[in-house]
Amino acid sequence: MMSVEQVIAKLESGEKAALERLIEWLSIPSVGTDPAYTADTRRAAEWAVTQLREVGIAAELRETGEPGRPGNPIVWAQHPGSPEYTGPHVLFYGHYDVQPADPLDLWESPPFQPVIKPADPNGPGERIVARGAVDDKGQVHTFLEALRAWKNAAGEIPVRFTILIEGEEESGSVNLEKFVRDHSEELSKTDVCLVSDTGMLNRETPAITSGMRGLVYTEVVLHAANQDLHSGLWGGRCPNPINELTKVLAQLWDEKRRVTIPGFYDGVHEIEPSLREQWRALPLDAKKSLAKIGLEPDANVGEEGFTSVEREWARPTCDINGIFGGYQGAGAKTVIPAHAGAKVSFRLVDEQNHAKIMRQFQDWLEERTPPGCRWEFHDHGGGPPATVSTDSPHLQAALRALEKASNVKPAIIRSGGSIPVVGLFKQIIGLDTILMGFGLEDDRVHSPNEKFELTSWRLGARAHARLIDEFMRM
Repeated sequence: MMSVEQVIAKLESGEKAALERLIEWLSIPSVGTDPAYTADTRRAAEWAVTQLREVGIAAELRETGEPGRPGNPIVWAQHPGSPEYTGPHVLFYGHYDVQPADPLDLWESPPFQPVIKPADPNGPGERIVARGAVDDKGQVHTFLEALRAWKNAAGEIPVRFTILIEGEEESGSVNLEKFVRDHSEELSKTDVCLVSDTGMLNRETPAITSGMRGLVYTEVVLHAANQDLHSGLWGGRCPNPINELTKVLAQLWDEKRRVTIPGFYDGVHEIEPSLREQWRALPLDAKKSLAKIGLEPDANVGEEGFTSVEREWARPTCDINGIFGGYQGAGAKTVIPAHAGAKVSFRLVDEQNHAKIMRQFQDWLEERTPPGCRWEFHDHGGGPPATVSTDSPHLQAALRALEKASNVKPAIIRSGGSIPVVGLFKQIIGLDTILMGFGLEDDRVHSPNEKFELTSWRLGARAHARLIDEFMRM
């Protein structure tokens, strides 16, 4: 039987070519949420199809959306594994779309011209900097390179895989639920899902994530007059949508920083004392985390009665992600705008229902409609929260693979982020997920100068290669 060490050796000897492939993929501006990048987003999907076909996996693009409202395609692939394979049928999920790169002037290098930067003596290690470097192209790429190494070392990829790489995760996976339901018969034949879109505990300690928060993302627009108005002639005579919008949104939180929408906390569980103790024992330092983003210790704010980690991993939140209206150009323009808007998101936990939260928020706004105004609502998607079993044989296999790849005992953590498909797979086909990611806290996810450290990239490829070996042994 071929040793997995031969696969690891192929990863090491092929590193230069692998990095070139990653740079090529990161150079494609697959901003899936922006129609201006539709062609590039599709090109990024086609790139992934080509990589899978090169290692002998039957891959194709499957379209999403509806007539007149097409979505970004899904990379779909199925592979039977070796004839003697009797382990789990694994569904791999990732996404090839990336966040918009704005603001461009804060990037030290162009976001879609990847560069490899040397290690900083008192900062990050050697790293590749580009939009999508860690979220999620770089992490998906570690899986693709593990497949390539197995093919090159063993002549085949022994594990039975179904592969789903979507192009709308960064815009709420708006077409994913329908796709999963339409393909539920095929997807229900899998035994476990594998996702690499999460993080490590720290640079030295890899981790499995056992829970993700859900998401609601909405846009609201408050309309008043049918035209922009002269503020000298109309100020104090009619509603100013910016003034009124900000007054309404300021009511979303009370003095304890709890969300004020009635029923918002329905389905939120108390954190078990044993879980709180486990999290307190982890080597996490809230003050150091704040310092890395330029904040003092007194910036550790949030819902009263909970630690920083508890607020991130186990409590729901509401945030205004953008606000707009009126004149935005240089200089002065004394105008009362006809409308103003905001993008608002909610992170959800436990049994909170994302569709219910959306309705509750809209009802809450309607009850507070300023005189002479009306609301316009846009649903930008979301997904349910999800927790996974930590004692399943599949997750234990992942823990073994991580430990062998890193020579460090992995931690079991949670994430404040959201991956809608995790909850969807659980709800629709009863599938648990292994969340094995390699991002770091300072990777600047969704920010300018996003990075993926090469030590994490190498670890990801080794861990995926070893996990394939672990699945073979099950």
